Amino acid sequence: MSEIDLVIFDCDGVLVDSEIIAARVEAEILTEAGYPISAEEMATRFAGMTWHNTLLAIEREADIPLSAQLLTKSDEILDKRLREEVEAIAGVAAAVKQITLPKCICSNSTTERLQMMLGKVGLLGLFGNHIYSARDLGPDRVKPKPDIFLHGAAQMGVDPSRAIVVEDSVHGVHAARTAGCRVIGFTGGAHTHPSHADQLTEAGAETVIARMSALPGTIAALGEWSDALSA
Repeated sequence: MSEIDLVIFDCDGVLVDSEIIAARVEAEILTEAGYPISAEEMATRFAGMTWHNTLLAIEREADIPLSAQLLTKSDEILDKRLREEVEAIAGVAAAVKQITLPKCICSNSTTERLQMMLGKVGLLGLFGNHIYSARDLGPDRVKPKPDIFLHGAAQMGVDPSRAIVVEDSVHGVHAARTAGCRVIGFTGGAHTHPSHADQLTEAGAETVIARMSALPGTIAALGEWSDALSA
């Protein structure tokens, strides 16, 4: 085990409670397009994936063509709903402020959406310029690929093995573990479901928390465990 020199936060479902809003919007659009699905199933199966990759996965599974117009339609509706409805995860501002380690955000959301959401809920100033979008790296480099976590660690000057990622999705956990990072799973968003914690653990999270108030202590405990093992 290694010491912790950096904390990397996912954004959707970790800092802002946006995954449930996205799941509802996308479920409505897909159902209208001929693929009936609930918001709960969307959150369980596709949380952490881009809308583009979600559509590709559904096309492969159901063998039905989904119009490219759905990409634009989802973005327009979701951006409007997020501006109106998104809220911070309960207790997240206090938790982030307690963490004295360097920290950054690594997300699949666009830079514009990240700026909008974080600004709306008052979290933007807590991360300075250290907010990184996988979309800026290229359309084929989003989670579950590890690229954004490797990029974030490099930007912060930290070896990925010395970074711990806070993630709410199986796809995000896979990406972080592939990058060589350690992972704390988080199940405190409104999109959580009964098997959520088990899925994150099976994907590679070292531990799972359901409240942001537990995050600073969990990071400290994992760091102490690392120190004890290396002593």
